[in-house]
Amino acid sequence: MSQFKRPVRTANQISAMLNQVLGPDRFPVDVVRLAQDYSQATSADPITKVVGESFDDFDGMLKASSDQSKWMIIYNTNWTEGRQRFTIAHEFGHYILHRKDQLQFKCTNSRASEKVGVDRDLEKEADEFAAELLMPVDDFRQQIYNEEPGFELFSELAERYGVSLTAAALRWIKVTPKRAVLVASRDGFMLWASSNQAAYKSGAVFATRKNTIELPESALAVREESPAYGSKQTIPAHHWFENEHPELELIETMVATEQYDYTLTLLLLPDIDDGYDDDREDELLEDTVSHFI
Repeated sequence: MSQFKRPVRTANQISAMLNQVLGPDRFPVDVVRLAQDYSQATSADPITKVVGESFDDFDGMLKASSDQSKWMIIYNTNWTEGRQRFTIAHEFGHYILHRKDQLQFKCTNSRASEKVGVDRDLEKEADEFAAELLMPVDDFRQQIYNEEPGFELFSELAERYGVSLTAAALRWIKVTPKRAVLVASRDGFMLWASSNQAAYKSGAVFATRKNTIELPESALAVREESPAYGSKQTIPAHHWFENEHPELELIETMVATEQYDYTLTLLLLPDIDDGYDDDREDELLEDTVSHFI
């Protein structure tokens, strides 16, 4: 079994403690209380304040006091409750993982993958920590076992863990062994796309960080007759991914609600070995997929 990356391992250690104290049915995580209580119990420089304010230009901030004896988390109250909770967990992740590196972390709503160098790595690690803390993989797998994937399931997961629909969908994408891709779009163009490892290795990936990518004409998100929630269709996979075999079909599900300023599309691709024999080599695209919560 491979070693957990540091953010995931650290979040799992905290989750194990919460399981012992509160039991397994302890969701959603009270992340404000956790950040303060845990830091005060384990550190000489604890988090003493978690404050919500209205901002236009960033999601949240972790900041040390002038004497570096205590820390404060500030989060943006303009966002949905689920996004606020993820932001607090993200800043808590910076505190646990990175506070020895710098004294202030100001996190914008730009995608972590658009940052460069050390900042990009720190933001990615804080996201991984937050996702694992709020949606521990062991409990998450129990909730999705034998459940049909789709936005109804993602809504139930979002309610259980107190996160956004997008965060729950992205978590499912990462956990499922099946080839799956989540696409966020607006006005017929992709904002970002997230492929899990199985999809990425087969070349089912969109390089949205470097390219402006238009949705295919057959996509539910560009069809005016598609209802706002849970539209579903089965179409040839090569409509979305030109390298897919013409005989393979994928399941496309779309959701668009007033709560979000973009449309989410889930693409479920069949296992390659189940559909046909393809002799071509897998191609790994040079771009990594990107997303934001």
